[in-house]
Amino acid sequence: MRPRCFPLAVFASILTLCLGYTLRSSVSWVVSSNDVVEDADLSEEVAPSLLVDSAGLWKQGYPLSDVLADSAESPGELVKPEDDNVAQLSSRLFSYRLEKVKKSASSSSSPPPPPPHQETARTARYIAHYSDWGHLATISTQDKIKGLPFGNIFSISDGPLDNSTGVIYFYVTPMDNTVSDLKSNPYASLTFSEAEGEFCRQMVYDPEDPRCARLTLTGKMVEVPPEELTFAKEAMFSRHPVMTKWPVGHKWFFMKLELVQVWLQDWVGGVSLIPLEEYFKATPF
Repeated sequence: MRPRCFPLAVFASILTLCLGYTLRSSVSWVVSSNDVVEDADLSEEVAPSLLVDSAGLWKQGYPLSDVLADSAESPGELVKPEDDNVAQLSSRLFSYRLEKVKKSASSSSSPPPPPPHQETARTARYIAHYSDWGHLATISTQDKIKGLPFGNIFSISDGPLDNSTGVIYFYVTPMDNTVSDLKSNPYASLTFSEAEGEFCRQMVYDPEDPRCARLTLTGKMVEVPPEELTFAKEAMFSRHPVMTKWPVGHKWFFMKLELVQVWLQDWVGGVSLIPLEEYFKATPF
């Protein structure tokens, strides 16, 4: 029996070594293969400091001070990494300041409970306002799927948290396939789900359950006119502050959705087509 015990002892030793294994890195989005840092320390204590753009790879398209006048910090101010290895590695990452993300998260309160499902216009405005992103469907111009539906995820805003307009704004780049589609056919549908927030999880509603509301806004995507740019910047950057540091070389610009139809399912028994006048008169608060 002794010869059989030896393999078991070896196997147990290997398992013991495996228990000491740790994940060294979960950080990605490398933008350059030059000056690779060998065996950099990516422990939990060091990793947060990597999320700093010490090389200025992310440059803001618009000064945040123009949008958020009460900001005391300079958006271009960077946190200095603790050592040279971290500095070299962080120069290869797309990132943003952790302090600003924490401040933004702590300053925004949780959304109020949704309105009663009978108040369809208000429910639609509630979902449009408290959603941070949605699914935009266009008619594709890509070679292999030309003329077929194509969906993409976009960060959106209908205004700062304390100022809902019902008009959905976008911050987009011509490099995006969806923007190429819109040049050929500017009409699109934007879909939201109440499953994005906590309500459906708290109620144990499946995302396809009719009681977990779904909203689809259909209309024409247009570029925001000059007289509306200041508000569009405030709407987007107050809700998505990281956008101020996206690469200017991508030629970001603002678009909005001019509505044609508001489609809502927020209960069993069918859907609601909400007149635009009722939609814009309602308030999500």
